[in-house]
Amino acid sequence: MKIAITGATGFIGSRLVKRLLELKHQPMILTRNRAKATRLFPDLEIVGYTPTESGSWQDAIAGCDGVVNLAGEPIGEHRWTSERKQAILDSRQLGTGRIVEAISQAQSKPSVLVNTSAIGYYGTSETATFDETSPPGDDFLAQVCQAWEAEAQKVKEAGVRLVILRFGIVLGEGGALAKMLPPFQLFAGGPIGSGRQWFSWIHREDLVNLIINALTRNDMEGVFNATAPNPVRMAEFCQTLGDVMNRPSWLPVPSIALEALLGEGAKVVLEGQKVLPKRTTSSGFNYDYANVKPALADIVTSN
Repeated sequence: MKIAITGATGFIGSRLVKRLLELKHQPMILTRNRAKATRLFPDLEIVGYTPTESGSWQDAIAGCDGVVNLAGEPIGEHRWTSERKQAILDSRQLGTGRIVEAISQAQSKPSVLVNTSAIGYYGTSETATFDETSPPGDDFLAQVCQAWEAEAQKVKEAGVRLVILRFGIVLGEGGALAKMLPPFQLFAGGPIGSGRQWFSWIHREDLVNLIINALTRNDMEGVFNATAPNPVRMAEFCQTLGDVMNRPSWLPVPSIALEALLGEGAKVVLEGQKVLPKRTTSSGFNYDYANVKPALADIVTSN
């Protein structure tokens, strides 16, 4: 398959491209940063684009067999100012809209769009359990996810199969885990906030395999939670991380410290949600890393 990919230079996208090449597929990279993409993927077709604007880049979608849309401004990198929140929303809502527009206009249309969403769709809770049938929450991220998914749904009007993957916290070499490792390496690791909040995670290799399943299996359609089937509370996650690193997990990160750093954005880490991938498992998808200890052991030992 020839696959157009946005977000290909990122933590998930770069691994996806490598796996697609191993499987003899043909990735085409849509990127804002041609120089970085060319450095990472010197032998691939690279198309420069502005995600939120229509343009000649949209012509490149024609003739592709599938599209994977991973693009979006990072959520946990900066304080959520009003400008930052608008950028988070626009990069997802407008960016997905322009991808759908390109697919709809193409003479030779892709057969499938795999579009990212997030488990932020459900809102946060210490007590509730969510699956793909659960209603949306009402906080900022839930509203972003609803707008994001609503744009993706429009691709069905063009007769294109749509798979929406609601990502949990992705574990791998880099990403969120890279920010958690240094305190543990310095014997100063511990749970963030109360430690009681749920941590719904997925190993990057499982996520990449799930994306490829979504591309290649015509029976996959609709919303799937991209999380492992065994979420854990933050205290257990940090205890397990300490165990696999042979480090203690004794020094909690107080909520106030994270709030000072991230403001409203700290809510993502401090409150969490317990999300089960019911449709994903019932589709027959097999996880290589269903439990957090083997997942962390694999990542830490390969670092």
